[in-house]
Amino acid sequence: MNPHGLFCPNILSFIFVILLPFHGVVLAAENHENFLKCLSLQSNTISKVIYTQNNSSYSSVLKASIKNLIFSTPTNPKPVFVITPFHVSEIQAAVKCSKKNGLQIRVRSGGHDHEGLSSISDVPFIIIDLINFIEISVDVEEKTAWVESGATIGQLNYRIAEKSQNLLTFPVGTCPGVGVGGHFSGGGYGVLLRKYGLSADHIVDAHMVDVKGRFLNRESMGEDLFWAIRGGGGASFGIIVSWKINLVAVPPTVTVFNVPRTLEQNATKLLFKWQCIADKVHEDLFISPVLLRVNSTMVSVFTALFLGGVDRLLPLMQDSFPELGLTRKDCREMTFVESIVYFDGYEVEDPINVDVLLGRDFHVRFFRGKVDYLTEPIPEDAFQGIYNIFLEQDQETNGVLMFFPYGGKISEISESEIPYPHRAGNIYTLLYFAGWDLESTDDTYQRHDNMLKKLFNYMTPYVAKNPRTAYINYRDLDVGTNNKLGHTSVQEASVWGKKYFKNNFYRLVHVKTMVDPENFFRNEQSIPPFNLVKDEL
Repeated sequence: MNPHGLFCPNILSFIFVILLPFHGVVLAAENHENFLKCLSLQSNTISKVIYTQNNSSYSSVLKASIKNLIFSTPTNPKPVFVITPFHVSEIQAAVKCSKKNGLQIRVRSGGHDHEGLSSISDVPFIIIDLINFIEISVDVEEKTAWVESGATIGQLNYRIAEKSQNLLTFPVGTCPGVGVGGHFSGGGYGVLLRKYGLSADHIVDAHMVDVKGRFLNRESMGEDLFWAIRGGGGASFGIIVSWKINLVAVPPTVTVFNVPRTLEQNATKLLFKWQCIADKVHEDLFISPVLLRVNSTMVSVFTALFLGGVDRLLPLMQDSFPELGLTRKDCREMTFVESIVYFDGYEVEDPINVDVLLGRDFHVRFFRGKVDYLTEPIPEDAFQGIYNIFLEQDQETNGVLMFFPYGGKISEISESEIPYPHRAGNIYTLLYFAGWDLESTDDTYQRHDNMLKKLFNYMTPYVAKNPRTAYINYRDLDVGTNNKLGHTSVQEASVWGKKYFKNNFYRLVHVKTMVDPENFFRNEQSIPPFNLVKDEL
């Protein structure tokens, strides 16, 4: 009898497969216990701000900053721990101990990530929620401010207006509940992009914790890393805790309008004309149409901000866009900070209550989004195909197209000045957006997602090509992802990376390789480091 015959490799493999899950659970529990021990040795205060899955507050803390309810359902992966630090030292401890114990980190400032990457992961992970990092310090004389990453852009604009008596602000987006950290690190654009460019164009310093747990500023991190975090997505490089920004001037009075036009009121011709003039009008004027279905017809709402009074605006509109038929009655004068409340869709009272900007409890809903850049107008007759897709949906499937004009300052800055490359040559950005308030089911999600994908596919002939460009702050995993298991090569990641960053992607890879060569800070669309063995030059 051959004694080696009892030693069957297939049997061993079978036993190993049976025991592997049990071994993984034991190992995971051991790692988690070691993680907690490591934290206690690194920080005396962190025990007060860490929430385990057994903690009674865990669920409420986890959900508090999730602004897209798609990622707040019971089936989504949950973090092993949620940490809500008050001090940089607690963030440093979390980075060191996560790295030591094989846990990934998701960093959350406002919780608006379109694909939920600040709140979910398929591997064991923790969330560092910067909800307590909300300090804002404004220096009116120097026209600068320091703002922590957990503050919202609404809070930032409120504090700047308060200190400057409505004469200064900062160029940010139109959703006041968005967190500063993600917004700035992805670029950040809004109604002032034609006058002043992006948020990231005005960042002059930053404080961050790197992969080694070091606290860095612009000088100590170096210019390459400082370049990367201003539009390259901060989550690839470390945890940015605060930003120094240069403030910009606004007049004491601005003018806004919302003018709806139906198909019967020549909405199609007006949209086509807007495409031809939107990037060429005076840089003080930002006109942004929103196209949506209302009952059985389509409506285009022409929304605008003008940096000045109505007496200046009306002649400009008559000269550049007389077809809209704007009248004084359509217009409303207010301060710039009041316009932020106005554009977010609040029930606008008189006077406007800007105190709502200090809160964080903005409208939370289910939503999906995609984005395109256009370098030429959509042909007038092509709009009918867009209308058909909207009108074939049932009444409960809601979506909009939002048109954001380019031209002015954003188009004057070099593509390589910061990682955000979408500059000269673009006439506008098109956002495909679907949002719903009902309890989400697979069917509800699928209906809205299918509608967006139909619109997106229909638009293929009319949008930027080679590559079809995208924007990291409107994250879209459909454009490509890193490998969930194993190494992702630079070539593989360039499939999505060049859509977000064009050729700046390769400089971002260079920076990543210098500062995080082992790829600790990673997610489905993080910048990969260059691996000399696995990547080809």
